Formats: sequence, structure tokens, C-alpha cells
Amino acid sequence: MLNPCLYKAFCIVFYILPVNVAFAAGTLSGERVQELSREQYIERYKEIAVRQMQRYGIPASIILAQGCLESGNGNSRLAVEANNHFGIKCHDWEGDRIYHDDDAAGECFRKYHTPEDSYYDHSDFLRTRPRYAHLFELGTADYKGWANGLKEAGYATNPRYAQLLIDLIEMNRLYLYDSYPHTEAGEEAVVAEAPSGMPLPAKDDDVFTISVERRVRITNGKRYIIAAPGDTYRSLAAEYRLFRGEITRFNDVPRSAGLAVGEKVYLERKAKKGPVGTATWTTREGETWHDISQRFGIRMKNICAMNPGIEDTLLPGTVLRVR
Repeated sequence: MLNPCLYKAFCIVFYILPVNVAFAAGTLSGERVQELSREQYIERYKEIAVRQMQRYGIPASIILAQGCLESGNGNSRLAVEANNHFGIKCHDWEGDRIYHDDDAAGECFRKYHTPEDSYYDHSDFLRTRPRYAHLFELGTADYKGWANGLKEAGYATNPRYAQLLIDLIEMNRLYLYDSYPHTEAGEEAVVAEAPSGMPLPAKDDDVFTISVERRVRITNGKRYIIAAPGDTYRSLAAEYRLFRGEITRFNDVPRSAGLAVGEKVYLERKAKKGPVGTATWTTREGETWHDISQRFGIRMKNICAMNPGIEDTLLPGTVLRVR
């Protein structure tokens, strides 16, 4: 006769466990087939797209449109199994990888720990590849220029790639995410223009709410931030993936310079001349050449060259050319 304990174990193994396994498998299967809609994908990743735009100058609409298109709204094999939302192949990649049929069979693609890592790498990939360098001369409102430029630079082989991006942006009004916050008085405001027949909402309309670590502003077409307590040129260089020598050179200060709360810190090289419509500036009490260089986003050597013969120490009321 079968031992009662063994009989109980037999029942558990052959009757109860199969039911639980089947239930678990059904749950997992249900999760796997529940795909994201395009609206859900945009809602999920819009914040990181705007953060990347503010850090690197790539339009958020382009980032989101490429994410939607390349990942099938987050549902493709590369997105699900490798968190690769932008179809970036291995190239010089030293991290994890996945093999997938694309233009050829079994091509090597980058594999990430999280979808966010894919977004970070996408920005870094565009920023560090020479063939995309000319795109960063475009404004973030020029999504059509970016779309055509990506196609021309060979990001994708589909001959309709640029138009697919543009259609996706306009159908889903992604251009709204390209609008920078309103800048300080006297400085340039970068506001996206709506495509024909698609008016932008009124200025005070609540289009979307987004939390970002910093507000990136623009003066004379150049991106900058305002230094916060605890910031240094070293810490900001690390935060925005710049070399320390780069960020100090952008701001015309020595490598060992300190940084005060409230100072402008440019994230790219300043312009050679001042903004259109501003030809001169009358100096104020205590202003220095560096103050004016930072105010107007003009390189120090250029503003000095435009004003030969003027003393190093500026007197109040001195009229300087800035353009």
C-alpha cells in the first residue's frame, strides 16, 4: 500500500503543480502579447526625449518619431529582448549584443539594460558620428531638416525614411515637444512653428507637463544653463558628457575657474557675433569683457576684435560693438 505521505506528494506533483504552472504561463503569455499603442509609447518616453533634446539639441519630435518607427512602438524583437529602440547596430560597440535579420541575415545590434540606456546611446551616437555633425547646426524646431538629414546621412536604407518620420511627427503633433521654455527678456525664444493647417495651442494652454532636472535656455542660438548650488565646471562637464577643457573653453574661463550660483554656463561654443537686431551695447558699472561675452553669447576674442583700442577695464557708458 502507498505510504500516505508519498501519496500526498504524488497528488501535489501531478495535479496541483500543473494547474499553477499553466496559470502562470497563461499570465506571462498574456503580458507578452499586450502590445503598446503608439499613444502609450509616446506618453511613456516623451520626458526622456525632451531631456535629451535639451542636453544635445536633437529635436524631441525626431527622437520620439525614430523610437516609434524603429521599435514598432516598443513592440519589436529588438526593443523587447534588447531594449534597442533605435535599431543601432554594433559598429564599435563593446557591450552586450543581439543578432537579428535586417538588411542582411544575423546582423549584430546593440543590447541595453534599459530602454533609457537606448535613448542615451542614441543621442551619443548621433553626436559623435561625423556624418551627422551638420545636423546640429539646425534648430530644434526644424524637424523636417533633421528628418531629411538623417536619411541623407544613411541612418536608414528605406528611401521613404524621411517622409515616414515627418508624417509620424505631424500626425501625432510631436513638434509640440520641440518648443523650448520662454527665455529671459532680451534673449531669443525658440518656438516651433506648426505645420500647415495644424495651429499650435495658445501660449497659456497646458500642452504637456514634464519634469526635467534643469531648464536649458538659448542666447544667440547657443544653449546654456544657470549654475545651481554645488555646481562646478567639472560636475557640469560630467553631467552633459563634455570634457572639462571643452566646457571651460566654451565659457572663456581658465580650467581652474570657480563657478558662482546663477552664472550662465554655455554647453556649446559661443557665436562669433551678437544676435540679429542688437548692434551695440552700452556698458554698466562693474561690467567686464567676460560679462558681456556671456550676456550675448559671443566669444571673447571676437568681441575684443570688434572693439580695438578700448581699455581692458571697461568704464561705465562705453559703447561696444557686439555685431
